[in-house]
Amino acid sequence: MKPNASRSNPLAASEPSFVAQQNTTTLPATFPDYIAIARPDNWVKNVFMVPGMLFAFIVYQTPLDLTLLFRILVGVFSTCLIASANYVINEYLDAEFDKFHPLKNKRTSVVRVVNPVLVYSEYVLLAAIGLSLAYVISTQFLIIAAFLLVMGVIYNVEPFRSKDRVYLDVLSESVNNPIRFALGWFIFTPVVALPESAWDIEWLSFPPSSIIVAYWMGGAFLMATKRFAEYRLIANPDLAGLYRKSFKYYTENSLLISMFFYALTSAFFLGIFLVKNRLELLISFPFFALLFAWYLRIGLLKDSPVQGSEKLYTRKWFMLYVVFFSLLLVTLMFVDIPWLKWFLRNTTFS
Repeated sequence: MKPNASRSNPLAASEPSFVAQQNTTTLPATFPDYIAIARPDNWVKNVFMVPGMLFAFIVYQTPLDLTLLFRILVGVFSTCLIASANYVINEYLDAEFDKFHPLKNKRTSVVRVVNPVLVYSEYVLLAAIGLSLAYVISTQFLIIAAFLLVMGVIYNVEPFRSKDRVYLDVLSESVNNPIRFALGWFIFTPVVALPESAWDIEWLSFPPSSIIVAYWMGGAFLMATKRFAEYRLIANPDLAGLYRKSFKYYTENSLLISMFFYALTSAFFLGIFLVKNRLELLISFPFFALLFAWYLRIGLLKDSPVQGSEKLYTRKWFMLYVVFFSLLLVTLMFVDIPWLKWFLRNTTFS
């Protein structure tokens, strides 16, 4: 195994204490450690499947019965397992880089000696069970679940390792958001037969492209804000480049500009989706803008909690607003407002 310490690193004299004071570990990983690298605590991120479920429910009027409940439980669990498979290889392959991060240097693969055979066996087991459960839902769900697994490989594994490429690191990670939306969508959509022709893609019944792009760019905004917070926390461009190669090319200004671009693009495509598919949701737009602005404000704080979901939960007022915003969206998706439609359709400009 590769050593997990940086005692011989030539930059040690100038590195912060969180790197310079690390010692070589010889403690082998235990069973709970292998569970930890699958990060079941991060399964909460699959809440991004819920909007896809709700929108598909409105479009297809899916019957609320035990069959649907079974599909929801199996589909969500399948997604959790596939996400955990991605986390396993992420943590193992990043061990030599995470030691340069003031928070991630405490991860299992950094402070314990993990067995690569057990790691890859865990990855294969999680992926196999996750894909098998995905097949139970539908062929469409299986295809999107496999795409989530492939994106984990592209993001983490050489020669792809998109996380090391400037801007592509954010875009390839945040694409998991629309993938989760699509997974939620296909849990609720009717099961259809395979296409007769390889060129016939209508059978997939994809959600509107506008919401997919909006979801993707919204996730990119969140991820770029996280990158900005990490860059400021490390506070050393050379050390940041050792943690993640893409940081060799980032600056605080370039990250801020990219955040602005992602937020604007997300808002633009979200507006298209709302006007074309659910006018009532336009009422949520100012609340959506406030959510992004508030998140940005938190992201600009010193030692910002946006670096990890476990820290973001400590922002009680922000989390309370997220709950309120979510309830507002659910309400607007099911409540018709006739006067709003009349107003928008009869407004003219002189």
